Order: sequence, then C-alpha cells, then structure tokens
Amino acid sequence: MIITTTDVIQGAVIRSYLGIVTAEVVYGSNFLRDFMASIRDFVGGRTGSYERLFEEGQRKALAELEQRAMRLGADAVIGIEIDTGTINVDSSGVLLYRT
Repeated sequence: MIITTTDVIQGAVIRSYLGIVTAEVVYGSNFLRDFMASIRDFVGGRTGSYERLFEEGQRKALAELEQRAMRLGADAVIGIEIDTGTINVDSSGVLLYRT
C-alpha cells in the first residue's frame, strides 16, 4: 500500500475517494523516562528514550492507518499528516490537548 503526505501520486489516477481514515496512538510516560529527560534538559543533548518512543508511535500509527484503509478497500492513503501533541490534566482535573 502506498502511504504518502502528498495529495497526488505521480502517474496514478485516483478512481474513487473512500473517505477519511484516521489512526491514533497514545502513550503514557513514566517517572524514570521523565526524570532522565529532565537531566538531559539541564545538561543538554538528545533524549534517546523519547526519540525511540516517538518513532515507535509514528510507526504504529502508520500501521494502524494502513489497516483501517485496507478495511475500506483502499490501495493507497494520500495527504497524511502526522501530528504529535500532548495531553495533560491540570490540577482541577481538566483535560488539556495541545498540538
């Protein structure tokens, strides 16, 4: 299956649009990862554990997107966008989402 961020596929003709396909992957963090990242923030450098987590999340989201598209009978997904946002709960219990 072709999955692309472009809205056309060179040399291909889109025969029909099957609708919007979405995929979501949500990961929770853990204390150790947050602690190590805060040390990295202080001394500088890259945070490998978060980079691996984001990479895994993107890979799983694309796999889920492909599975959902295949269930619709699609042979390609065009115009995808990968959005990395954060979900936080404030002190009063209100859920906040930021992209």
